[in-house]
Amino acid sequence: MATIKEIAELAGVSRGTVDRVLNKRGAVNPKTEAKILEIAKALDYKPNRAGIVLAAQKKKFKFGIVMFGIGNPFFDDVIAGFKEKEEELSGYNCTVLIRRISAFGVDDQLEAIDSLLKEEISGLAISPQNDPSIAKKINELYDMGIPTVTFNTDISGSKRIAYVGSNYYKCGQTAAGLMHLMSSGPLNIGIVSGYSQILCHTERIAGFKSCLEQYTNLHVVDFFENKDDDFISYEKTTKMLTDHPEINAVFFAASGTYGGCKAILAANREKNMKIITFDKIATTVEMMKRDVVSATICQQPRLQGTLPLQILFDHLATGKPPKQEYNYTSVEICIKENI
Repeated sequence: MATIKEIAELAGVSRGTVDRVLNKRGAVNPKTEAKILEIAKALDYKPNRAGIVLAAQKKKFKFGIVMFGIGNPFFDDVIAGFKEKEEELSGYNCTVLIRRISAFGVDDQLEAIDSLLKEEISGLAISPQNDPSIAKKINELYDMGIPTVTFNTDISGSKRIAYVGSNYYKCGQTAAGLMHLMSSGPLNIGIVSGYSQILCHTERIAGFKSCLEQYTNLHVVDFFENKDDDFISYEKTTKMLTDHPEINAVFFAASGTYGGCKAILAANREKNMKIITFDKIATTVEMMKRDVVSATICQQPRLQGTLPLQILFDHLATGKPPKQEYNYTSVEICIKENI
C-alpha cells in the first residue's frame, strides 16, 4: 500500500502538500492537487486508521443534530442512538449538540441550524422539512465545508452527503401488500397522514397508492392530515368514520395513530377493521394487544441515530465521501404475535 512519502516523491512535492490534499486542508494549486489525487488513486492509497483517529482527536469534531418530534416517542429511540454513538465518539474528542423542536415549521429548523452554526459545528445531521429554504441552507453548509446527513426523512434538491432511514415508498407498498393479504374482500380505506411537507409521509402514501391498480380490492375513499397530533387525529378520524360508514380499513402513514384508534374504538368500529401503522411505540403495541391495529411496520430508530454520526465522523476524518448515498434501514413487520 502506498504511503504519503511515496506519493510526495512521485508528485515532486512535499509530504505536507500531499497531506493537505488528501485531508482537504489548506489551499493547493488545482493542477498539483489533481496530480496528487491521480497518483494516490493509481497507487490505491488507503489512509492509516491510527492516523485517522489521531487526526480526529486533534480536530475535535462537533456534530449538530436537528430533529422534530417533541411528544413523538418514536424519536426517543432515535435520540438513544445518538447518545450511544456520542459516548463512543467522545474518545475521539467529538461532541454532539441536539436541537429538538416541537413544531414542523421551516423557520424553526432554520433557527436551530443557525444556533448550531454559532457553536461552530463540524457537521450536521437533520430530519428535514422538504422545503427549498432548508435545501438552500444545507447547500450553504456544504459550501462552507460542513457536511450534512439526513435521517428519518430525506430532502430533494440538496447537497446532503447521505441519507439514513426507511425506503418509504417501499414501506407504503408493503402496507398495501399487507392489507391485501389480510383482506377477504373489498377494503374501503381511509388514509391518515401527518404533513404534506414531510417527504417520508408523502412517499409512504405514494408507495401505497402505486399498488392500487394491482390490488383491485383496495379502494381509498378518504384522506386527511393530522399534524402528527393525537387530538387532531381523534377528531378527524371520528368525522371520517361518520362521513364514510363504508370504511373498513385505515392506513396511518404518520403519527397520531393512538388518537385515531381511540376514535375507532369510540365508534365501535374496531371489529373487522384492518389497520396498518408505522413504528413499535408503546401506544401502538397497546392497540395491537387489543386487536385494533392489525400490523405495524418498523424502521430501526436506534440505527437512525447511530449511523448518521458515524458517516459524518468517517467523512470528516478521512475526507472521503460515504460508501453509499442511501442507507436504508430494514423493514420489520410486527403483529400481535411477535411484539
